[in-house]
Amino acid sequence: MAASVLRQADLALTGRAVIEVGCGTGFNTEWLAGEASRIIALDFSEGMLLRARARVGAPHVQWLRHDIREAWPVAARSTDVVIATLVFEHVEHLLPAFAEAFRCLRPGGDFFLCELHPARQLHGRRAEFVNPATGLLEQVPSFVHSVTAYADAGFASGFFMQRMDEWRDSPAREAELPRLFSAHFKVPAAES
Repeated sequence: MAASVLRQADLALTGRAVIEVGCGTGFNTEWLAGEASRIIALDFSEGMLLRARARVGAPHVQWLRHDIREAWPVAARSTDVVIATLVFEHVEHLLPAFAEAFRCLRPGGDFFLCELHPARQLHGRRAEFVNPATGLLEQVPSFVHSVTAYADAGFASGFFMQRMDEWRDSPAREAELPRLFSAHFKVPAAES
């Protein structure tokens, strides 16, 4: 669903430089490579990056193993779009990563994120995977951040809010807990 949400976002990616935070296996990177002129794909896991490299062979994608909680290895004001899907729920402190996104973006740049909705997390939903070594289901460490915490981290970093949405499995069922939420932040355009 997060991939679908990303594809519906109004990001005008054609010809733009993109940082994908937490690229994972490259599922979204593959799509982004057909849209953007340059992509820096960051992920903490070498195993995920190996899978992503095997999936996406585009020469304009640069793969970097990096912990996004640390300063990003990207020049200031060097990119047009930062994208993060299902990443920040695994980061305890939002502000340092949001500040890095702001630092890397040019004036007028876009920061788009899509996360598991905190209401779902509060009802026990967490990212999980089957450990190939043990065959056991394991939950990925995660932190519950309110929608307000995401907005506040964006505002404190210098962004303004372009749009925020909640996404349900069935759009017709408003009483259903939202599955995901997305936020589209913008860097103010340079003053003339």
